Amino acid sequence: MATKWWQNDVVYQVYPRSFQDSNHDGIGDIPGIISRLDYIKSLGVTMIWISPIYKSPMVDMGYDIADYQAIDPQFGTLDDFKTLLAEAKKRDIKIIMDLVVNHTSDQHEWFQDALANPDSPYRDFYIFKKTNNGEAPNNWRSIFGGSTWEPVPGEEGTYYFHTFAKQQPDLNWENPKLRRAIYDMINWWLELGVAGFRVDAITHIKKDLDWASIPADDVDGLASVVKKGRNRPGVGEFLTELKQETFDKYDAVTVGEAYGLADSELEKFVGEDGYFSMVFDFSYMNIEVKNGDEWYRGRTNWTPVDLRNAFFNAQEATAAAHGSLANVLENHDQPRVLSKLVTDPQYQTPQAAKALGTMYYFLPGVPFIYQGQEIGMKNFERKSIGEFNDVSSINNYETALQDGYSSEDALLAVNQKSRDNAHTPMQWDDSQYGGFSDATPWLAMGTDREGINVAAEENDPQSVLNYYQALGELHHDATWEPVIINGDFQPMRSLPATVVGYQRRLGQKVLTVLVNLSPKSARFSLVQTGDALEQVGEVQLTKQRVKMVAYSAIVLGNKPEEG
Repeated sequence: MATKWWQNDVVYQVYPRSFQDSNHDGIGDIPGIISRLDYIKSLGVTMIWISPIYKSPMVDMGYDIADYQAIDPQFGTLDDFKTLLAEAKKRDIKIIMDLVVNHTSDQHEWFQDALANPDSPYRDFYIFKKTNNGEAPNNWRSIFGGSTWEPVPGEEGTYYFHTFAKQQPDLNWENPKLRRAIYDMINWWLELGVAGFRVDAITHIKKDLDWASIPADDVDGLASVVKKGRNRPGVGEFLTELKQETFDKYDAVTVGEAYGLADSELEKFVGEDGYFSMVFDFSYMNIEVKNGDEWYRGRTNWTPVDLRNAFFNAQEATAAAHGSLANVLENHDQPRVLSKLVTDPQYQTPQAAKALGTMYYFLPGVPFIYQGQEIGMKNFERKSIGEFNDVSSINNYETALQDGYSSEDALLAVNQKSRDNAHTPMQWDDSQYGGFSDATPWLAMGTDREGINVAAEENDPQSVLNYYQALGELHHDATWEPVIINGDFQPMRSLPATVVGYQRRLGQKVLTVLVNLSPKSARFSLVQTGDALEQVGEVQLTKQRVKMVAYSAIVLGNKPEEG
């Protein structure tokens, strides 16, 4: 199978607002990113995904775009962005941006014109409906809570549609003129030199056009919009046209945020001629909660077997579709993995952080590192809902109270799952504001920071940071890179229930990854071992017997002798 240009990349996600402030206003910016490019490169990173930096009122932290072709002034200028592209290129790093085309901000000039004038051509760029009974057009519930329909001021009985927050009106993809405007915008960025896009919420662009109410699924009388507005029949026609009119023309890399995919649909999405280069695997991302949108509904009793089965099943289904996955432990929408997957705080250690990194880094596909993951950043603890910024966290809290949960239980759920956990400023050193800024940051620092910062870890050979740098070196090692990119995936399902283990095979070369995700030790036999390429914690190999202490990991390489 031919290797596509992006298949040997290692990607680093930057959340610009929280990465590095260069102009002393407590908000990260593009010059701040530029100043840290050498650090990012030290991780073996060859591509950076930048969360939205477009002009935005920041209701949803930039995922509400007011101008697709303007940089928000708090992040810098378009010239700053061009400098970032050039400086990254000097370091053989490519830049991909976030592409948010399911919706815009309600401050976008298209929507402002549509609101001001019922006869505006831009009204058909969005979804407006009229009713005569004083009620919303249907009972669909938005992902951020409440009805998907918002009354239009001054037009009685007229509503506009939003899948997410009311300040994020959905675009009308049924309108060819809207689609053309979107394609022209995408091509403008590709001409500028971006290598591609992470494509946000893309399975939501097709809605059921009957707009019919469905049976309520909660006491509010509403039903989740995902049942009628996610991955619906006909979405493929839009995605095919999108690819042909934009990405294909530039050989761009695309990473689809494609919630709601069945295994049978993977070939259409990431197969040989799929809509995207790769998609994220969400099968395990919300493993710890009963409902990925409504976190307050409770925690699950997940086990390492559940986690490894999710990994393995997704990999096997994707391989069958001849596709690729974007492999992640963390992103801007998720809490910190060390706090999420290691439930006992006494084991939330650098060793466990390294073991988790080992677990996912060598899966088939492209590894993504989220800023701060590589130093083992943890969740915070906030004392009141007033300390949160994230719109989904606040909505979850309020919805939980409406559903009869106590304020204590609601706050606990939000602390555990809030996206703000990933948005706390990057910890560059142990100073008051972590070296992120010398001004009060836009969001308060994390509350579990001791020893977890770049300055401390750079000088510690046993640190999480040094380990991620070693993982990057191994990924690009001339001997093992072909195995990591193209090797067959062989899950090891017969290992003890706490051990996630798999092999990558290419010809005679075998890479074996073993991770004990438990506070207890594990013992087992291994038919084929090899030399330790990386090791975390104490792992004893005696002939074919293996003993692993709590939260340990090892990567073994076995290759025939040359000569």
